[in-house]
Amino acid sequence: MSVPSYPLRVAAAPISWGVCEVPGWGHVLDAPTVLSEMTALGLTATEFGPPGYLPAEPRDLRNMLRPYGIAAIGGFLALPLRTAPDAALRAARRSAALFAAAGSEVLVLAAATGLDGYDSRPDLDDAGWRTLIDTAAAVRDIAAEYGLRTVLHPHVGTHVETAAEVERFLARSDLDICLDTGHLLIGGTDPVDLARRHPTRIGHIHLKDVRNALADEMRGGRMEYRQAVRRGLFAPLGEGDVDIEALVRCVRAAGYRGWYVIEQDTALAPGDSAAGPSRDAERSLRYLAGLGTPARI
Repeated sequence: MSVPSYPLRVAAAPISWGVCEVPGWGHVLDAPTVLSEMTALGLTATEFGPPGYLPAEPRDLRNMLRPYGIAAIGGFLALPLRTAPDAALRAARRSAALFAAAGSEVLVLAAATGLDGYDSRPDLDDAGWRTLIDTAAAVRDIAAEYGLRTVLHPHVGTHVETAAEVERFLARSDLDICLDTGHLLIGGTDPVDLARRHPTRIGHIHLKDVRNALADEMRGGRMEYRQAVRRGLFAPLGEGDVDIEALVRCVRAAGYRGWYVIEQDTALAPGDSAAGPSRDAERSLRYLAGLGTPARI
């Protein structure tokens, strides 16, 4: 099968520089520092980061991004779809309005548990699943009012994490998914196999590489997610156990034309600089360039 020749649309995400919505996650670098690092790497597009990291007023947001030549393509939003659906819908509307005002394309939705962080999660019963599916559909409809696509992000420590949960969501919802190569593998899903079986359901891609030995520690309950991240759970692309090359070639052959977001969850210690995350991001970009697939960043 021939693979279409078109440039990969490569973007970044602030979480690669340790910027996370979880309280106490780690040292948070300021937005000008992170944007400057992205620009130095030649990146021209980013996800927003957690609510409040970038300015919430569209004019302020545009004024911040303009000097760096970076476009905001959308962002990750972890909402309590089951436990607090009304609050989730209000938050979705606020973010959708901001994303649209910035010219963004996609709202990346995760089914948060309502607990802080991603280290533990309760199980869902059938009624809980119905609420989750219905609330996700309502978020999709709100985002569509603003011209945005919504994708569901399977994510560690959320209600859609394991292979069985991913399949259940795909069977019961018409939302496409954000294929996050790292979170899927940690949850027990082979991301390449998923892309082959559901080629028309891939709406957005987060590229991560994973050190599977640390993921095994998590799966066995011997390590929490945050601890694993701090110990190097996510590696630069091509240096872990995800077959990134096969994934990229698979989705390209299937006609995927969306964004590839280099997103390596990182937690910084007090006093850490941007140097380490930027070095890893550069290695990931070099890896993608080495695949022989042209990139547009």
